Amino acid sequence: MTALHSAVVARLGGDFLAGAFGRTYRVMPGDTEDVAGVITWGDLNEIVARHRLEPPRLRLSTGGETVPLDTYSVREVTRRRTVWNRLHPAPLHAELAAGASLVVDAIDELHPGVEALATELEAHLRTRVQVNLYASWTSREGFGVHWDDHDVVVVQVDGSKRWKLYGPTRTAPLHRDTTAPEPPPEDPVAEFVLTPGDMLYLPRGWWHSVSASEGERSLHLTCGLSVDTGADLIVWLSEVLRDHEIVRADLPRFRSAKEQMNTASELRDLLVRELSDPNIINQYFTLRDENQRARFRTSLPHVDGLPADPALSVRMLTTRHDLRRNAEGHPVLTAGGETFTFAEAAHPLLRILTDRRPHALGNLASASGLTVEQAAGVAWELVKKQVAAVDGDR
Repeated sequence: MTALHSAVVARLGGDFLAGAFGRTYRVMPGDTEDVAGVITWGDLNEIVARHRLEPPRLRLSTGGETVPLDTYSVREVTRRRTVWNRLHPAPLHAELAAGASLVVDAIDELHPGVEALATELEAHLRTRVQVNLYASWTSREGFGVHWDDHDVVVVQVDGSKRWKLYGPTRTAPLHRDTTAPEPPPEDPVAEFVLTPGDMLYLPRGWWHSVSASEGERSLHLTCGLSVDTGADLIVWLSEVLRDHEIVRADLPRFRSAKEQMNTASELRDLLVRELSDPNIINQYFTLRDENQRARFRTSLPHVDGLPADPALSVRMLTTRHDLRRNAEGHPVLTAGGETFTFAEAAHPLLRILTDRRPHALGNLASASGLTVEQAAGVAWELVKKQVAAVDGDR
């Protein structure tokens, strides 16, 4: 774990989880060293130059409106008639200098340092994380006063950004909600400036506006945190309870009112019984963790097995997994929606891999008393199911 990841996790520790998470905003001061190397302007230049980032993956925004793509790109048609929009640096720079903000969505999929930050947050907060990058140069607000339907952890990387918070006007609003939040008050409830190394946690539903109003450029990362709500729990229960005939049965649309009432009563009693289980929420989170989708990574050139190369490294891709023993004492790993049962000799190897760091097959073999060929076989079972991947260029 790098200094940045340590600083992030330390600031989101027990006091934060107990006092702020899901409840209120929190500003967490830091310094330049905390964000050294996470991502640079040079990294951003390389990403923009080497990827065809079509909107909305890359976009410009000003005053809450998206800047038309054709104002800063040139339409290209290849000889195979593929059409794409090539960014034109001069008009792109002009739009940014005039007050537009640059956004790159899911930059954790494009930059290893940001991906590492996202995976540490996922492991610590036990939730899916997507990181977007925001760059701006003027005091003009790129998105106006708005709210997000997910919690965010903001990391200021370079320059400074002024934040104005107006608080929530609807408790825990959802993306698919029954009612939109009321407009925010005119005056903010908090106003502050983030400088390099500073962090901000903001719960969903909090109205806010952001601008680079301090006369200097700004580069920050917004880590969006998935949330789990009562609606998610109910949807999950609707899937789990399909084992019961009353849940699978047709609703009695054309039968008597009494029959309809009886059906509703049976469904109510079933739901009440399930929701009365004191472990129901933990069961939901356990299943969600076991089915966490791993971050996509191929293991080329290895497509039909791993060689018995002691220097070849592998690492786990999931941040939430469970390793335990079954009734026969065999190690059972549940990760990425898959369950693996191995021989007892594989347990030390699996326990090492669950730290999510890269490990050479030779070291895994030595630690578990296996041959390198056997260690490669265990690792390949995980690679095949996209739970682990080869790490490095070998």
